[in-house]
This record gives sequence, structure tokens and C-alpha cells, in this order.
Amino acid sequence: MPPQWAGLSPELLLSVDRDSGEQLRAQLERQVRDAIRTGRLGAGERLPSSRELARELGLSRGLVQDCYAQLQAEGYLVTRVGSATRVAAGAHVPPGPASPDPAAPRLIADFRHGVPDLGSFPLADWLWATREAGRAMPTADLDYGDPRGSSVLREVVAGYLRRVRAAAADPERIVVCSGYAQGLGLTLRSLALAGVRVVAYEDPGGPATASAAAGAAGLTAVPVPVDEDGIDVRALDATGARAVIVTPAHQWPTGVVLAPARRLALIEWATRRDAYVIEDDYDAEFRYDREPVGALQGLAADRVVSIGTVSKSLAPALRIGWLLCPPAFAVPVAEAKRLTDRGSPTLDQLALAKLIESGRYDRHLRRMRTVYAARRTALVTALATHAPEVRLTGLAAGFHAVLHLAATADERSVVAAARDRSVGLYGMSACRSGHASTPAQLVLGFGDVGERAIAEGMAAVGDLLTTDARPAGRS
Repeated sequence: MPPQWAGLSPELLLSVDRDSGEQLRAQLERQVRDAIRTGRLGAGERLPSSRELARELGLSRGLVQDCYAQLQAEGYLVTRVGSATRVAAGAHVPPGPASPDPAAPRLIADFRHGVPDLGSFPLADWLWATREAGRAMPTADLDYGDPRGSSVLREVVAGYLRRVRAAAADPERIVVCSGYAQGLGLTLRSLALAGVRVVAYEDPGGPATASAAAGAAGLTAVPVPVDEDGIDVRALDATGARAVIVTPAHQWPTGVVLAPARRLALIEWATRRDAYVIEDDYDAEFRYDREPVGALQGLAADRVVSIGTVSKSLAPALRIGWLLCPPAFAVPVAEAKRLTDRGSPTLDQLALAKLIESGRYDRHLRRMRTVYAARRTALVTALATHAPEVRLTGLAAGFHAVLHLAATADERSVVAAARDRSVGLYGMSACRSGHASTPAQLVLGFGDVGERAIAEGMAAVGDLLTTDARPAGRS
């Protein structure tokens, strides 16, 4: 075995029965052969070295070597001198999930929304922060710890949110979670225990997420319309709900900002109804043509649960978020978190704290504002060239926009026709309660699409978007 593999031989669950009457070598060959046939061992996987497997099973090394030689002769294994023994690429294994069709055309541009520029993730900074956090981490932090999360991260996040979002952030009432979905689930479960039975959500908004989370908590979810000033508080009041999910700083997906009068009305509603507002503060860091808007939680910390994450600012894969809880819910939410998973990974929390404390997080956000602003400009320019009659809204912040198709257009047909031209477009209907397809609109995400791809993508589908165009296949 090469030196770099010393002590790194993989484990494999096998056993031998010395009282069965079957030869030990035959037992071993049969078990390895079956493991490959059933897919327990996939093509290319390493097997334990003959020395390690012999030691584990109390067999002679020669017997294991003979077994490996026989399976190699049958085409199950590949064994080379000085290299690990692996499952052969042509070994018979059952087919797995269907692979993507290699003949399927690669998209020129995919305007998928809700995804940041994954290629700009500050990997070097994150690795630096992880090393620094690991170097300074006390041994006690390797224990389960506080289900609310690392006290270090909670202190840092509280300071950051006070500074950047004008939030009333008390680290004692912050609970670290694994992203928005978990944060929403923990909140709704706690509200259900407090007697809440109906939760409202914005329409258009995220009906699938809201309904799924509400159903899991035993609540009923009801839609409330959104207009140019944000959620309609009068319509909300009529639902009888005692909780509502809102995106006040940059409404998802329309992009409108909750008007000052509506903010006050929403807080008055919550106070009068003994209700709670769940604020999804999802992409407030990225703004272009407007003054910053503070978190709603800063105006009514006793009535607003604010959920924030790094899914848009860094990457969804980190699975780190936080809840700013009202005093009445800090303990129930923390208990719900403890019962769910006993707390989020501590080292990742400490790395994020280090990233923020060092100023590298702010530096990354400044750089990404420039990147997204350039992509927004590229989108506006491309549409002005290839579809000048269409209207684009929701561009003041974030990294998505709403494109308004002609009144006669069929949203789903436009999306399908664009896919035939290797461009990914996405309709507003998925964001509406009941998935209504009128008015015909598209939600164009430009976070993970380069400027060149934006230009090429719009050039390919511009005629589908113009007011006098008809989607392919329609008269």
C-alpha cells in the first residue's frame, strides 16, 4: 500500500461463519460479489486492503488476496500493484436514478431566481475563517452546547443586525437555525403551541413554502393580496389570521417595498389582534436605486419574528440562518430547535462569526453589489435592444426582476418556447395562490447569470417577449 494510504483503508461490513460448513473464501467471495451486484459497492469504490480485511475478519491475508484475484478474474474488481483494489467500472450493478440526457441542450442562460452568484462565493475567506475559528475554539465547544447556537455568533449577528438592519437584536433572543425553511418551521410550531391556528402569507409570494410549513405545524395557511404598497392589511384583518409571513424590505417576488403607512398599519394589526409578524429579511443587503430600509423588527420587537440567512449573501449550501425572537417566543423556539436537531454545527457558526468580525463579510457584500448592479444593467440593456416594449419592475434591490408580458401572452407557452431555445425562463404563476397564470409575468433571476449569458439569452428569446409576439404553437 502506498504511504499516502497508510491507515486510510476504507471499512466494509462483512462477516464469516466458521460453523456454516461453507468455505471461508467462498463466503467472502459471495458477500463481496453480492455487495457489488446490489449496489452497496459502486463502480470505482475502494475496497479494504487485503491486510486490513484479513485483520478485521481474522483470516489469512493470502485467503483475502485469493478472493480478490478471483473477483478480478470475474470482472468485478480491478487490482493493480501499488494501487487500491476497486470495483470495476463494468461490474454488474443495478441501474440508479436516470442520468441527465447527454443529448439535452445546455442552456444559453438560466434565469433561475433565488440563487446568488455561486461562482463568487468567497472560498478563500471562508477557509481562512474556518481555520481561525478552529484554532481558537475551546474544547468545550465540541459538546452539544446551547440549542440557540454559539454565543459568539449570536453576539456578532446581533451587532451586525443592529448596525446594518436597525434591528432590536438581543443575542439572548437569537436562535441560530439551518436556513429560512427551518426558521419558519420552528416559528410556526411555537405559534401553534401559543394557540395560533391560521397564518397568512403574501400573494404573490411563496405559497408552496408557506403552505408546507403551516401544514407541518398544524396550521391553516391563507393568501393575502399584495399591491404597489405591499401587503393589503385590511384584507389581512379580514382573514382572522393571528400570524402573517411578509417580505417588507423587498417583497418576494414583486420587489415592492412595504410603504411606511402599511408598516404602521401592520404593527397596529398585530397589537390589536394579539398577532405576530414573521419577517423574511431575505436579500436586504443588495440595493441600488433607493435608500436602505430598516428591518420591520426594529419597530416592534415584541410582535415581529425576523428570519435572516446567508443563503443569498454567501451561498445556500452553508445552511446558516437566525431568528430574532420576541421575548414571549425565545424559549419555545429554542426548545423546538433542541428537539429538532440539538443545534446547528458549531464550527460553521464560529467561522461565520470570524468572517463578519474580520470585515471580510462586508467586503464581499460590497463586491457583490457591484456584480449584481452590472448584471442588472446588462438585463435592462439587453431587453431595451431585443424586447423594447416590455416592462421590467422590481429592480431597486436584490437580484431578480419582474417582466410583464403582453396581456394576450400565455405565460406557460412563453416559458416552454424559451426552453426550446435553450433559455430558462420562469413564470410568476408558481408564486401565486392557486398558480393563476394571469397577468402573464416572468420572474427573471440574474444572480447566477453572467453578463454575457444575459445578453445572449435575451437575444435568443426577445421576440417571444414583445407585445405583438405569439408563443410558438399558438395562433
